[in-house]
Amino acid sequence: MRRGRERFVIHLPVVAGDLTGAVRLARVVARWASILPCADPGEATVSYEDEQGVHHRVFCDTRLPGGQRCLLRAGHDGPCTRRLLR
Repeated sequence: MRRGRERFVIHLPVVAGDLTGAVRLARVVARWASILPCADPGEATVSYEDEQGVHHRVFCDTRLPGGQRCLLRAGHDGPCTRRLLR
């Protein structure tokens, strides 16, 4: 039984040649999608085609003060931040 407002998740398969390439592509697509108010790019994950139940995070999942997420890659070194390092 669902309570409150219903939410739906869109699954959009995009194929990459390896996990590193998939993560890079997912980061680009997620950042682009961040212009959409309904998108939550911080929840972006990738998986192997034959292991779609095993997700690899694209971004750090730490929430910062104010509720926003860290913008760095999953498993990054150093402190979390909302600013991209160049």
